[in-house]
Amino acid sequence: MIDYSLKALTADELSFKVNPIQMAPDTKFEIKPFFSRRIQTAKENPAINIVVLECKIESTEESPKPFNLVSRLVGVFEVHNMTTDEDRRIFAINATETMFPYLRASVTHVTSAALVTPLNLPVISGATLFPDDKGPEQYTINFDSKTVN
Repeated sequence: MIDYSLKALTADELSFKVNPIQMAPDTKFEIKPFFSRRIQTAKENPAINIVVLECKIESTEESPKPFNLVSRLVGVFEVHNMTTDEDRRIFAINATETMFPYLRASVTHVTSAALVTPLNLPVISGATLFPDDKGPEQYTINFDSKTVN
C-alpha cells in the first residue's frame, strides 16, 4: 500500500496584475481558472516527489478578465511503496487533494490583498480537478521524466 507524507509546502509564485480594460459598471466576467500539475522525482532520493500545483487566470482578447493571477505552490512529499501506474495515479490524486486547500487559500489571499473582491475557488475533489485522474481506464499520468537536482 502506498504511503506518503507532506514534508514541505511553499509558494513558488504568487502574482496579481490589474488589466486596464474598459467596462460598464454592471459588467460580469466569467473567471475560469486554469489548473496544472507537475510531479517529479528527486534524483538523489527516489522516495522524494515534488508536486507543483498551479492556478492561472489570464486575460485574452477573446475572454477579457479584470486581472491576471498566478498562484504556484510546490509540495515535497516522501512516498514509499509506489510501484505501479495505479499507485502513481492514486498518489497524484491524493497529493492534489492535500495541496488544493492551500492553493484555494492563496488565490483568496492574493485577490483580497490586491483590494479586489476576494476570489474563492470552489471546493473540488482531487480526483475531478484533472480529467486524467477520473478512472483507471481513462487516465494518463504525465510524470515529468526530468528529475529534480
